[in-house]
Amino acid sequence: MPWFTPRGVSHPLTEEQVKGMLRKYDKNRDGKLSKQELRLAFKEMGLHFCRWKAGKALRFADKNGDGYINEDEISEFVKFASKWGFRIS
Repeated sequence: MPWFTPRGVSHPLTEEQVKGMLRKYDKNRDGKLSKQELRLAFKEMGLHFCRWKAGKALRFADKNGDGYINEDEISEFVKFASKWGFRIS
């Protein structure tokens, strides 16, 4: 099973669906995802090693180095997830 397949999902998700899922976890509505928000998202999706995965995802996708994944960087996160087995159609 891919490491980023949310519970109950058995078909590939589109990039827009992934972006929508991630935006849901922007708890403070600042338009950015912190490591803590990513970790919570991964945990609620039923993934294991959430802290480690959130750190790896942030290091890959955070192109400006501010410690967050912003709207422009979400596409980079999607690329990261697809490299690790998350199927995007």
